[in-house]
Amino acid sequence: MKHACLILAHHEFGLLQTLIDCLDDARNDIYVHIDRKVQRLPDLHTEKAGLHILENRTDIRWADYSMVEAEFALFETAQKNGPYAYYHLLSGVDLPLKSQDYIHRFFEENQGKEFIGYTLTEMTPETVRRMQRWHLFPRHFSRKRNVYSVFRSLFLRLQEILGIKRNGQVYFTKGSQWVSVTGQMAQYFLDRKSWAQKTFTHSFVPDECVMQTLCWNSPFKEKLYSVRSDGEGCMRCIGWQNGELHDWSAADYETLVASPALFARKFNSSDMDFIRRIVRLSCNQAR
Repeated sequence: MKHACLILAHHEFGLLQTLIDCLDDARNDIYVHIDRKVQRLPDLHTEKAGLHILENRTDIRWADYSMVEAEFALFETAQKNGPYAYYHLLSGVDLPLKSQDYIHRFFEENQGKEFIGYTLTEMTPETVRRMQRWHLFPRHFSRKRNVYSVFRSLFLRLQEILGIKRNGQVYFTKGSQWVSVTGQMAQYFLDRKSWAQKTFTHSFVPDECVMQTLCWNSPFKEKLYSVRSDGEGCMRCIGWQNGELHDWSAADYETLVASPALFARKFNSSDMDFIRRIVRLSCNQAR
């Protein structure tokens, strides 16, 4: 059965085409959501894989539920053409670290496992603040102080003082939004779209919690590949440094070569020689 590669993109379209080239295999169908703020769409193409560019696009804002809306759009579109053995959610600046032969063999050997990363599997003050408080003006979130951030902070403080909590019946968990899930988990996700919208609208960075929370509170929890670390759980090598997400560079090449992960994020096109070296990893059929 084929795999569906679901890509969220908003820039670096040359790198996006490079990613598509790496996924261009008859065993894959590729679905791309490009942020609605992009006015001129790139000319993307494949030779072997099916390629679907979503027409109905979401205006994605960081920390807002709009990111989750775009995820649902990708899963819904793919499911109409499916079913697929696995659905891989990727960003447009990801690249595979292994060949398609290796990746498909890996998922055949681990058929039925859910590859969802977890950084938090317990309720903490952080998850309470993110998910059980009302966040005003999520589409206008900024780290810089402005009128939206002032009202947002004041309202959060008021909720803390008054002990106001929403979603009190939900046990939230958190991790990377980039996942590889079975067709069954994908359908479970889609079946709970209305619940997710009601639960996570006006929360903070919900894309890190929706899939994790749904899976953790379902029978699919028993199918998780690993909860030892976020990266191992989703089989992604993600460039976190001191809590900040950094782009991989040529200095990280040996780290990426040695990684057991299937995909890595994130890259940029400033050093195309480095990008070509990474692409060769996914073309090496022995890996």
